[in-house]
Amino acid sequence: MPINITMPALSPTMEEGNLAKWLVKEGDKIKSGDVIAEIETDKATMEVEAVDEGTVAKIVVPAGTEGVKVNALIAVLAADGEDVAAAASGAGAPAAAAPAAAAPAAKVEAAPTVQSAPAAQSVAAAPAAVASDGHRTFSSPLARRLAKEAGVDLSAIAGSGPHGRVVKKDIEAAVSGGVAKAAPASAPSAQAAAAPAAVAPAPAAAAPKGMSEDAVLKLFEPGSYELVPHDGMRKTIAKRLVESKQTIPHFYVSVDCELDALLALRTQLNDAAPKKGDAPAYKLSVNDMVIKALALALRDVPDANVSWTDSNMVKHKHADVGVAVSIPGGLITPIIRSAELKTLSAISNEMKDYGKRAKERKLKPEEYQGGTTAVSNMGMMGVKNFAAVVNPPHATILAVGAGEQRVVVKKGEMVIATVMSVTLSTDHRCVDGALGAELLAAFKGYIENPMGMLV
Repeated sequence: MPINITMPALSPTMEEGNLAKWLVKEGDKIKSGDVIAEIETDKATMEVEAVDEGTVAKIVVPAGTEGVKVNALIAVLAADGEDVAAAASGAGAPAAAAPAAAAPAAKVEAAPTVQSAPAAQSVAAAPAAVASDGHRTFSSPLARRLAKEAGVDLSAIAGSGPHGRVVKKDIEAAVSGGVAKAAPASAPSAQAAAAPAAVAPAPAAAAPKGMSEDAVLKLFEPGSYELVPHDGMRKTIAKRLVESKQTIPHFYVSVDCELDALLALRTQLNDAAPKKGDAPAYKLSVNDMVIKALALALRDVPDANVSWTDSNMVKHKHADVGVAVSIPGGLITPIIRSAELKTLSAISNEMKDYGKRAKERKLKPEEYQGGTTAVSNMGMMGVKNFAAVVNPPHATILAVGAGEQRVVVKKGEMVIATVMSVTLSTDHRCVDGALGAELLAAFKGYIENPMGMLV
C-alpha cells in the first residue's frame, strides 16, 4: 500500500514549518536513510530522511510552501512492486495539506537530520526517549513503533543512524539479539516514578489584547510606513517573552566585577596557545570565561541550578549554559553542556562553532533546546548594564555589560580598574534573593580570581 510522508515535528513545540526544498522528484527511487527534503523551522533548517524504500509517486506539497502543519501529508511513496500511478492517484489533495500560496524556496545548506513517518502512522519526529538515568535516545518514528510493538527498551540500543539515531535495522537486530524488554507502562520502576517529569514551559495565560493593527496604523500618515510580516522566529520570540513575563516573577541582583586579573590571565593563556597549522588552537574571549565562571558558580551553589514545575523543583546535575547569539531577525541560544567540566579552550572552540552555524541556521534542535541557565552578553556593543528576561524552563539568566575603566577605592585610595557590571535575573519561585546573591557572589569570585577556573 502507498506510504504517506508527513511533515515531521522537529521539536516538541513545533506546530508548522516551511518546506524549503525537495531533494527528490516524482519517479525517483529512494531507500531508507536518503535525504529527501529540507524543512525550515523558526530557528534552523533541517533535513528529512526517508524511512522506507520505494518510488516517489507524488509530491503533494511543492517546494517553497510556507506554514505546513505538522503531520500534514507532503508526499506519497509507492512501495517496491507497487504501481506508482495507482499510488499517486490515491494521494490527498494539496490544499488539504498546506496553504495554497507558496513563497519562493529559500536556498539552504545541508543541516541536521530527522526521519519522516511511514504511512499508517502519520506521525512525525517526536521527543527522544529518556531513560531513568536521564540519558536521551534519539530514534526514527518507525523505530519507536517497532520497539513498542516488540517491547524493546530504546535506551538499551546503540543507534547506527545519523548522529547515533536508532533506526529500523537496529530494532530488528535488538529483537533477534534478545535486548532487554521495556518495563510495562502500568508498572514503572520506583526510580522512574520518583523522578520529576521532563520540564516543559507552563501554558501561558491568554495574552492581553494590545492595540489592533488598524488602530495603530490610524496614528500614522498614509505612505509613511511599510508593513513587514512577522517571520516564524519573531513570532516564537514574542510568544516566549510574553509567556515568561506572564508566568515568571522576575527578581534582579546586580554586582560589579573587576576584570584586570582575568584579562591578564586571558592574554597569558592565548599567548601560550599551541599552533594548529598556521592558527592557534584556541583564542579565549571574556565571554568564554564568563560561561565557565557561571557554570562553576552553579556547581558551587547547586540550589540555584534548578527549574520550576508546579509539582517539583527540578535540580540539575550539570550546568548547561545557554549563550544568546544574535542572528538576522532575532536570536538563538546554543547550549554548552556540562560547562563546569569543560576546559576554557573547549568552551571557546565550541562557542565559535555554534556561533558560525547559528548564523547559517544549521544548529540541531538538541543544540539549542533545554539548558539550565543562560548568558546574554551585550558588552561588545558598548552596553554598560541591562536586565535580561528569564527563558523558561531556566530559573536564571546573567546579563553581562561592557568592561570599562572606572575609579574604585582600594585601601582608602582611588585607583583605576577595569570593571564589568552584571545583572542576574531569577525566577523568584525557586531562586530567592539571598540565593541569587550567593550565586552572584560565587560568580564574582571566579571572575576576580580567575586562576580558580583552571584547577
